[in-house]
Amino acid sequence: MEFGIFGVGDLSPHPVTGKTVSETERIRGIVRIARHADEVGFDVYAIGEHHNPPFISSAGAAILASIAAQTTNITLSTSTTLITTTDPVRIAEEFATLQHLAGDRVDIMLGRGNTPEVYPWFGQDIRQGIPLAIENYALLRRLWDEDVIDWEGRFRAPLRGFTSMPRPLNGAQPFVWHGSIRSPEIAEQAAYYGDGFFVNNLFMTMEYFKDFVDYYRARFEHHGHGPAVGAIVGAGGGAFVRRNSQDAVAEYMPYFRGGSRFHSGDFDQVTRETGLTVGSPQQVIEKVLSFPDYFGPYQRQLFGLDFGGVPEKTIHEQLDLFGSDILPVLRREMPTPPAAGKTRTAA
Repeated sequence: MEFGIFGVGDLSPHPVTGKTVSETERIRGIVRIARHADEVGFDVYAIGEHHNPPFISSAGAAILASIAAQTTNITLSTSTTLITTTDPVRIAEEFATLQHLAGDRVDIMLGRGNTPEVYPWFGQDIRQGIPLAIENYALLRRLWDEDVIDWEGRFRAPLRGFTSMPRPLNGAQPFVWHGSIRSPEIAEQAAYYGDGFFVNNLFMTMEYFKDFVDYYRARFEHHGHGPAVGAIVGAGGGAFVRRNSQDAVAEYMPYFRGGSRFHSGDFDQVTRETGLTVGSPQQVIEKVLSFPDYFGPYQRQLFGLDFGGVPEKTIHEQLDLFGSDILPVLRREMPTPPAAGKTRTAA
């Protein structure tokens, strides 16, 4: 099983001091965090694509390329690449290029994006989000799979005798995950192609995400990729960890109460019903060990540590706790998923 961290590159003020770091410091901090994650033994670092304030992660492939040059083992991914508003030709080119820089340490998570104002900025209509995602992904696969394509669709100019350059490394496209918090159509798309399906396990309850995973598993089997239990599932979850739970809760409460866009409602209810854990290393371990009760044995677990103005120094301290106290136990005790229909590096 793979363990990693994921973020969305928000540039948020500290809820107590009101201080916000510069864009330069935030972008370079993301690279430092990924480098540290590699050093303590995480398997994956993923960054999301956003184009509206307060996010600074509009060029995920560029950030990942910098991380690739400074790391050795960690897989470089996204947590989400917008398949709706980003031209599939551009995605094909950027992530094949990243493969040539980072080797087989590259995969990608695709999603629709749910910020209404972004769609018209790129000449699209959010009401066409699902058809865009379906058509653009079909094109992306052809761009990676075929050396020369002729193509025509609804949402972009036709392609005649087109070759996407560079070609995927060793002829194998990056492994694809599809992420969604609202769309069974996206779960269906992942199942149809035999790709991975990722639930961020934030914002809504674990029961809510369980329904999506169950649907994806059933459809994965329906489309002939293998038994449902072997479907390729990833899950997220927020975490704030200190040596003891009292310190963790006391330190985290300003982020929770400060109007964070990532959590709202009653703290006890949120930590009980969603994928957020605030507490000691043992509490994080116990919470994550409960996730297979909802999602079954699964292949990838990502932790959201870098949200809502948490200082970089605090994130590095938590990475050290994960590396020393949490990851070794989870690697030993998490159930091993059955052999999946595809491996992570398969085309």
